[in-house]
Amino acid sequence: MNTALLNRIVNTNANWSALFLRIPVGIIFAAHGAQKLFGWFGGYGLEGTGQWMASIGLNPGYLMALMAGSAEFFGGIALIIGLLVRPAAAALAFAMLIAIFAVHFENGLFMSNNGYEFGLALLAASVSLLFSGAGRASVDALLAQR
Repeated sequence: MNTALLNRIVNTNANWSALFLRIPVGIIFAAHGAQKLFGWFGGYGLEGTGQWMASIGLNPGYLMALMAGSAEFFGGIALIIGLLVRPAAAALAFAMLIAIFAVHFENGLFMSNNGYEFGLALLAASVSLLFSGAGRASVDALLAQR
């Protein structure tokens, strides 16, 4: 891989503050992805999530569930350990945009009405990490030093 490209991806502007955003947001994303992929934490797994996605027009449902679940689960793990945070954050931001506009937007802002407020918060956190990078306490910071 091109060294200059790798340096641009793993370089980080943030100090310790990104760690305090990465960990809780990464846990939330990984848990939601595990619901979609594996049926953990009360989720429906790929079959159930795929059927639901197809029912709202995201076809093919199984593939959409696999893509969304993988972005959330593996992207969340990447945030937690601080590895390739910028690409992970980009994938997660894209997933949140789809969730907001395909599922929640018509319900208004508030979660009590299945609105987009939670998705918007996760989108904002993802975009913040996309710009800041992983921060000092991360695998990305170690890679950037090399």
